[in-house]
Amino acid sequence: MADAAVLQQLAPTGKLRIAVAVAPSPSAQFAVKDGDTYKGVAVMLGEALAKKLGVPAEIVPHAASGEIQNSAADNKWDVAFLPVDAERKKFVDFGSAYHLLQSTFLVAPGSPMQSVKDANAAGVGIGGVANTATFRAATAATPKATHIEFKGVDIATAAMNDGKIQAIALSRESLGGLLAKIPGSRVLDDAFLNSTTSVCVPKGRPAALTYANAFVEEAKASGLVRQAFDAMGLKSSVVAPAGMMG
Repeated sequence: MADAAVLQQLAPTGKLRIAVAVAPSPSAQFAVKDGDTYKGVAVMLGEALAKKLGVPAEIVPHAASGEIQNSAADNKWDVAFLPVDAERKKFVDFGSAYHLLQSTFLVAPGSPMQSVKDANAAGVGIGGVANTATFRAATAATPKATHIEFKGVDIATAAMNDGKIQAIALSRESLGGLLAKIPGSRVLDDAFLNSTTSVCVPKGRPAALTYANAFVEEAKASGLVRQAFDAMGLKSSVVAPAGMMG
């Protein structure tokens, strides 16, 4: 059981409210819906953190990471596991990294694009999830393209299948899960973003962040993070080195 100061900041309602983003396929960040429950790396890490705290876990689903960051000040969740970028640091405090993140493009069937620079052209429609680190980086890397925001990955997938966009910007793991949903699509070999996925808490909770950091470092050292990746079929996902911060 954690001390009173940690519990007050990390589980103020008496339970640990874990914010997760839900998508059609899993990644180091994204969870998937499984009947009435959710499965994912963030779910497993959050539930393990709740067990360490000695409190019940509650999964708080969101359509995307942007929704999580935008609700950080609303006292709706206590911990999340999100990709890091400068914009998001305005909303949450990041701690220990547990995943080395690389993001790139999935290109439509028949597309001639072979690299990220090929997507930086007039007439190329690039879809992504609104208010995400990945889509911000994709937009910065391809200023000549047309950028179309979607509320969730499933809507972007439908848009590509309908021929409305030529590329989707997501993490490499997430894109791998979309290949079967968009027959003939390809994931580019290069990338426009190299970052981390890290634990975070709403701003102004230093005791909560310190405790969450220690948990993530233990989870990396014990093999829990690797086990969570493997359980979700993310064999290629890379665990961040010990001590790396978001």
